[in-house]
Amino acid sequence: MGMTFVILTSGIDLSVGAVVAFSGIITTSLLKLPLPVTAVFILAACGGILVGVISGWTAGLFITKMNITPFIVTMALMTIWRGASFMYTDGRPIWDLPPEFSFLGSGRIGGFPLPTLIMIAVYVVAYIVLSRTKFGRYVYAVGGNKEASRLSGISTDRVIMKTYVISGGLAALSGILLASRMNSGQPNAGLMYELDVIAAVVVGGTSLFGGVGSIIGTFLGAMLIGILRNGLNLMNVSSYLQMIVLGIVILLAVLLDQLKKRI
Repeated sequence: MGMTFVILTSGIDLSVGAVVAFSGIITTSLLKLPLPVTAVFILAACGGILVGVISGWTAGLFITKMNITPFIVTMALMTIWRGASFMYTDGRPIWDLPPEFSFLGSGRIGGFPLPTLIMIAVYVVAYIVLSRTKFGRYVYAVGGNKEASRLSGISTDRVIMKTYVISGGLAALSGILLASRMNSGQPNAGLMYELDVIAAVVVGGTSLFGGVGSIIGTFLGAMLIGILRNGLNLMNVSSYLQMIVLGIVILLAVLLDQLKKRI
């Protein structure tokens, strides 16, 4: 969902996988503080989300104020956060977490997995924001024509910064859920996730050139990538070949987007 906001403004965020790892590391390390369970859970969750927000704010700042291309900025942040994850943990996972923490990633409410319910809630909120709010219209406008949007009175820099903050915050939320599911903080978590995320958004019909796309399309794209991954695993296809297949899928999706523009 976060990547959809970013790509709709014709941007890109390559740091999401590294943010997943570092937010999980910060969350699990804060869980070891000698505080009451409720207090330490709230502190850990806020700390993890803050990592993503800071990452998104930093990316937005360099992109809008320093006029550095999103690809370079987010690639640099990807390297920084990944390196920080390994440096903070010395390359070792963080174990021995409170047993209650695993409920967030593996628990069920009313028979439904809690991560699935959180995912649905995020999809619904993102859909409402993009299709029913002024900010959502601004996101499409900035992606469609940044200069025209600026001349019409839209604060394009502010809109772009907000999209990167959203992307970073949601990547951090994913990192917390993944850490809960594994019941540990792993410095190599989220490795290559940025490819899956970009593939899901692009396959879902969001144009890499900005201004065109939808939340429903991203949902369908994510489901398709998930089914593709699962199918390849069931067929015992090696992880190396899966990367090649995913790259081909991204290339075909971008090619299709180009052809639609020409038509």
